[in-house]
Amino acid sequence: MSNLLTSSIGRKLLMSISGLFLILFLFVHLILNSFLLLDGVFGLETGQMFNAGVHFMGTNPLIKVIEPTLALGFIVHIIYSLILTFQNRKARGTQSYASGNKTSGVEWASENMLVLGIAIFSFLAVHILNFYMKMKGFIAWEGGEVEFPFFGTMAKGENAYALVNETFKSMPIVLLYITGSVALAFHLAHGFWSSFQTIGWNNATWMPRLKFISNFVAIILGGGFAVIALAQYLFF
Repeated sequence: MSNLLTSSIGRKLLMSISGLFLILFLFVHLILNSFLLLDGVFGLETGQMFNAGVHFMGTNPLIKVIEPTLALGFIVHIIYSLILTFQNRKARGTQSYASGNKTSGVEWASENMLVLGIAIFSFLAVHILNFYMKMKGFIAWEGGEVEFPFFGTMAKGENAYALVNETFKSMPIVLLYITGSVALAFHLAHGFWSSFQTIGWNNATWMPRLKFISNFVAIILGGGFAVIALAQYLFF
């Protein structure tokens, strides 16, 4: 166990596994966010579908168990990403900059994972302050209570939709979300296939497929979050 935590290979493995776990969370989060745009498709009043989704996430016992696990996943991924990045830079020293040229055959995202990670972390910090801290009651906000359909009956809960809609009426916030989403897309385009490579799934047959899937995942997640934020600003 100590080797897993201290060796370079062990750290890469933990970073990769935590990263793949966080990608699953991002897909769940994107599905929930898509509810912001889908009320009209299902003949519901604006905000009802999203409020029902937030109510489900807030009252489901399983989600209460997953939340601290998710937080641990973020912490592990960030810590080991920083450790490995600085270890690699220390190992290369000044040699990697001696020629004044970039390394050939290396993806831009691979060379800038630390910068992309910092951009995503900044975006995440703003997201937590704007939404999570308010929805959990750590920061006061006046959303009011509303009714919405919930598994065949009517339920009452906080008007989370009003909070999101109001927040996305600010162009600086929307631009921040778009910037963070683009950074996330580049991060995933490299990080997804790289995680499988670290785990050992890196043969000549599967690697091109994984890189294709990585680009698909990056476009869906990064593009999805950006489009939802922009659509809220423009049309809701």
